[in-house]
This record gives sequence, structure tokens and C-alpha cells, in this order.
Amino acid sequence: MNSISPKQETLQATPPSDTTQPSSPVGSGDFKTVLGVCAFLVVAIWTVFGQTSGFGFVNYDDAVYITNNPVILGGLSLKGIVWAFTHNVNVNWTPLTVISHMLDCQFYGTKAGGHHLTNILLHLASTITLFLVLKEMTGALWRSAFVAAVFAVHPLHVESVAWIAERRDVLSGLFFILTLGAYVRYVRHPRFLDSYLMVIFLFALGLMCKPMLVTTPFVMLLLDYWPLKRFPQPGDGSISRRLIVEKLPLLALSVMVCVVTLFAQKQAMASLPLSVRVGNALVSYVAYLKQMIYPVKLAVYYPHPEGQLATWEIITSAILLLGISVGAVIIHRRHPWVLIGWLWYLGMLIPVIGLIQSGMQARADRYTYLPQIGLYILLTWLAVELTASWRSRRWLLGGSALAALVALIVCARTQTSYWRNDETLWTHTLACTSDNAVGQYNLGNALFRNGNVDEAITHFQTALQILPDNVEICYSLGGALLKKGKADEAITYFQKALAMNSNDADSHYIGLALAKAHNDYANTLVRMGRDDEAMKEFRKALDLFPDFADARHGLALILLNKGQVDEAIVQLQKIWVQYPDNAMASFDLGNVLLQQGQIKEAIAQFQTALTIKPDYVDALNNLAWILATGPEASLRNGNKAVELAERANQLAGGTNPVILCTLAAAYAEAGRFPEATATVQSALRLAEAQSNPALVGLLQSQLKLYQVGMPYHGQTLTQ
Repeated sequence: MNSISPKQETLQATPPSDTTQPSSPVGSGDFKTVLGVCAFLVVAIWTVFGQTSGFGFVNYDDAVYITNNPVILGGLSLKGIVWAFTHNVNVNWTPLTVISHMLDCQFYGTKAGGHHLTNILLHLASTITLFLVLKEMTGALWRSAFVAAVFAVHPLHVESVAWIAERRDVLSGLFFILTLGAYVRYVRHPRFLDSYLMVIFLFALGLMCKPMLVTTPFVMLLLDYWPLKRFPQPGDGSISRRLIVEKLPLLALSVMVCVVTLFAQKQAMASLPLSVRVGNALVSYVAYLKQMIYPVKLAVYYPHPEGQLATWEIITSAILLLGISVGAVIIHRRHPWVLIGWLWYLGMLIPVIGLIQSGMQARADRYTYLPQIGLYILLTWLAVELTASWRSRRWLLGGSALAALVALIVCARTQTSYWRNDETLWTHTLACTSDNAVGQYNLGNALFRNGNVDEAITHFQTALQILPDNVEICYSLGGALLKKGKADEAITYFQKALAMNSNDADSHYIGLALAKAHNDYANTLVRMGRDDEAMKEFRKALDLFPDFADARHGLALILLNKGQVDEAIVQLQKIWVQYPDNAMASFDLGNVLLQQGQIKEAIAQFQTALTIKPDYVDALNNLAWILATGPEASLRNGNKAVELAERANQLAGGTNPVILCTLAAAYAEAGRFPEATATVQSALRLAEAQSNPALVGLLQSQLKLYQVGMPYHGQTLTQ
């Protein structure tokens, strides 16, 4: 290939002949061009992904990683950081990713737009870094710019950016590219120990974001061949050994993370025959190639074929992959980027191609986030090479590149729009796939939450037809039927869930699902007045999952109804110990203690509930009542009672006679008898309109006291 200067061609620049030396300084023209490319990347990424700043969370892992994870919701803390390093989240050990979610919660709370913005910024940082690192490695500004631009806006990358729970991709991607950049610096300055240590450090950080980076040493070895040109000439064994030895510490980190990951994901490993896994892997490699070129019908979940793939499809895929591989080897001396790009793609996908199957997806768009960079390099460099002798190639390549990017931006923007909410996401997924039980189930959950119970039942039933022995689908269908008042049908599905293989309860996931089934069944029995049977079901749920607060709370309420107060207190205290941030447990425990005459202890529990949930109306009311009417003068505080009761009344809209009763008592204790009288009269009118004779009698007795300037003491009034 003839050497052509950057000023003479589009998407082309000749790599430095001596890659062990620093590249030449960037001139002012090149600097402006680099800034222009970076500006274009910013605009392109925001055009595609900026819309997600108005999106919410989705019902696919976002709850596990953020919205239902109390440790992460608590924000960044030393305790949280220790937890991140010592716990798996959703069968993944990704401590830095978990910490990044904690930081988001620290700044944004549960406002999803902020979490989405972080993903966008990380993807933008990865894209710009990829451009700069690739330009530094190859010296090819425009080709590097095009590769980075495709990486920025390819529709296959929407899942990695638009899905908050997939923070692992954009965060690990940034550290992966930074690691390659540090490696280039080390190659250029091999004498400096800090350069090598920085490579190890950044690689370790990347592995703690997502273990898929374990193949990074292999990618470095590819880069040694091209474009860094470090491979030895025949007979130079010392250099060959050095290339291997310097990767050993990185390989050691990879092995350690592989062991940790296999241990963390052992519960999610699918027991599929090796032949099935190999067949799906071959077909997936080719499917990713097709989706890169023609990115349509992209879905968040592709069901695994589980041995249903046609033999011809597997054989054709194998022949195609083998043919490309052989061709890349044959032409590697003249066109090394073909072999390097192809092996980059094949190698980086190995951890997630399904040879070790975790979960039951056939493949996933997010898995292509980093592996397909190799293909972008291959095709970009090959296009420039093939058009080297064309007269108008500058305009042809530039125009083709622009057209391709515009098409990708349009497709990616549309694909991103499907992540707006659960219904749009799963409706699109079902339109792109067939026999998708996960899609049917999650769409059913979304519809159920939005009040479309009939539609939800239809999707749950479809999901159950695909996976007839799924515990979670059974109890979700039962819950939806219960919502429609079809208790008998609901019980049928609860019993079906409970009749499934009890050995599966050894799995945390299935154990929780069975516990939920017992809990839902118990709640159904409570509504039917069958408390004794319900109590047995609550206890079964707790046997399967002792930390199940809802089941323990239901059991405590039944015990209270039966007069078994001491045991009820024990159950509520267990919830409080297990979940100190559970405001309802503190509130209920306060009520029981109040009924037992343990006033000081009850006050403490109501205060705890309000610390957790400051706008807890019932807790505000009950604490205000004690402070206004308590039997012990030392516990009464009229002004504080007024403050709490006024807040409760404001939150309740001023229409709750019980809260108005409390407010009147608080005014009276504070010596504000005209306000007490007016307030109790308002409460009296509401109580009479609601036909509540017991409350009417209490209010009338209060009114007489307030009219003669006396407070009301010694009675119990709770919400």
C-alpha cells in the first residue's frame, strides 16, 4: 500500500513507522480537527440518548440494583462501600458499578433522569477516549473518528446506555479504553514503571465494573501485532517472551475474577448440553454480525432456543465463521487489521457467548458493546484500503461515512425511544421475538402496576403457557386474579406454585418466589376470614425466607387480632431489627406498645417511624395524640403536638375527623381553646356525615371540656 499523507485522503493516515517512539506533536490544524470531532460526538450522542433524561426506571433489574435496594438507596457511605465489595448483586460481583449507583442515589435520589444522565456521560467519555486512543495508536485521525462515531451511535449499544441497570457496560467500557490508552503509553515508555502499574490499576478497576473484561490481555496481544508492531522478527525469542511475561499479572487478575464470577453466578447457571451451547454460540456470533450491518428487531431479551436451532443454521454459521477466519489469516501480512479486528470480535465475546450459560437468554445486544469495536476497525481500514486507487474516494468515503452515521443515529434514536417505560419496552420486545415468556411476564407486571389488570392476566397466562412450571408467573397470575376478586381461581395458582418441586427452594430466587406465593395465598385467606389457615401460610413463607417482612407483618396482625400480643410484638421487633428503615414496622410496634401501656416505648417507635418517613400521616397523628392527651404530665407537650397534628391535617387534606380530633386535643393542651373548639366542631360534622357514632361521642365529650377551658387527657385514639 502506498503511503498517503493525512491531507490527501479521507479516513486515512499512515501509522508511525516506529511505534515505540512518541507520536509527533499535534499541529494547530489537527488540534482544531480533533476538537471538531469531539464536538460532533457530543452532539451525536445527545441526539440519540438525550431523550433518556426524561425516562424512568424499568422493571428489569433496575429494582434489584437501585429502587428496591436499601443499601444503594442509602447513598455513598463507608458501610456501603464495604458492602459493595463483600456482596453480590443479582449474582454479579461488580463493586465499582454498585458504588457508582450509590453515588447517583446520593445526588439524585430516585429521580431516574439523573441516573440516565450518568450513563450518557460515561458513554460519551468512553467514545471520546476511544477516538483519542485509537488515533494515538494508529496515527489515523479520520478513521479513528469514524470508528468512535459508529461506537457512539450504533443501535446495538442502546441497551448499554439507556438501561440504568446496565451501568456495568458504560463504566467498564471507559476503564477498558483507558487501560488500552495506558498500555500504549507503556509501550512508548517501557522504562517507566509507573506506566505499567497504571495499566494494571486501570484494568483492575475495569474488572470490578464488569468481569467481561477478562479478555483484555488478549486484546493487548493483538495490538502488539498491529498497530503497535511489537511482534518479533523470526529468531528474536527474547522479545516474544517479553510480550507474554508482561501480560502475566493481567492474566492473574483475569483468572481471579473468573473464579469470583463463576462462584457468584453458580445459582444462575443453566444446565444445557454442551452441544446446545456450542450451536447457540455459533449462531449468535453470526446474528451479531447481521445486527451490526442491519440493526432491526433489536430486543432487550432473546429467548434461548434450547436445542431447537436447525442443524443447517448451525453448520452454515460455523462455515461462515471459519471462512472469515481463514481468509483473515491468509491476508494478515498485507492487511493485518482484518485479522486483528476479527480476533478482537471473536475473543472478547467468548465470556458471554454462551459456552458457559448464565441465565436463559440466547444473546444480548449489550454483549456487543466492546467486542464490535474490532469489527468497526476492520471494516473502516478495509474500506480505505479497497478504495486507495479511486479518483474520487475522498468524497465517496466521506459521503458514505456521513450517510451511514445519519442512518445509525436515526435507528438508534428510535431504538432508544422504546426504553421510555416498561410498556413500550416489553411491547417492542414481544413484537421482535416469539415464545418470549420473560417479555410476556414483564409486560404483564407493567400493565398490572398501571391498573390494566385484565390485560395483565392475559400476558401472565401466555407466559405460563410457555413456561408452565414457573413459580413466579404462577403467583403473579394468582395475585392478578385476586385483584379482580376471583379468589378461588387465585388460590388454584397459588397452590400450583406451592406444589412445584420443593427442592428448588434451595435457590435464593425460587425460595423467595415460593415465599411470595405463600404470602399472597395467606393474604387471600385473610380477606376470606380464614385467619388460622392464613397464619400457617405466613409461617411457611417465613420458613422459606426468614427476612420476608411482608409475611412477618401479616403474621403479626393476625396475632394481634387473636389477642396474642406478646408474640405479635416479637414478630414486629424482628422486622424492626432486620429492616431498621421499615417505617411501618416501627409504627405498628408503637401501636402495640401503646395498647400495652408502654407509653415511652411507643413514643420512641413513632419517632423512629417519622425519622424514616417524615410525612407518615398515621405516625404524626398518633404521636401528636400522645403528646396532647397522655396520662403522664411529663410526657405531654402541647406545642409539639400542635406542630405534628397540623402537619398530619395538612397532608390529609383537612377532611379526616380522627386527625381533626387530635388537632383539637393538641390546641387544648397548648391552651388555645377557641381553636380547639372550632376544630372539634369541624371534626364532629365530618364524623356525623360518616355515621361514626363512637367518634361522635368522643368529640362531643371533648367539646364540652374545651368550651369550659379544660384539656382532654387519658384516652387512647390511634389511626
